[in-house]
Amino acid sequence: MIHSTIRLIVSPEKREEALAILLLMAKRGRVEPGCISCRIYRDALEERIIMIEEEWKNEEDLKRHLRSDEYRNVLIAMEMAVELPEVKFETILRTNGIETIETARSVA
Repeated sequence: MIHSTIRLIVSPEKREEALAILLLMAKRGRVEPGCISCRIYRDALEERIIMIEEEWKNEEDLKRHLRSDEYRNVLIAMEMAVELPEVKFETILRTNGIETIETARSVA
């Protein structure tokens, strides 16, 4: 699985426009082959920050998405940023859930 995050800092004047562009991309992206999830977040403490989080089944699906017309919308939003966007692609080999907390807390 590939986990992608992009953190943008946009001006207050461009925030709503950037969000509208990204929300449209997220809605369409969720139905792309290999897309596990696509979410857009606004920072509760810093209103200029927008974060895009995506999860993809594999690198091939991610690369197809990055070449897509839909991804151009992400690039447009990135150009609205007032600072260089923070972009990360992480490969995840294993994911655990609540059982990790349960295991840790059950150890004496």
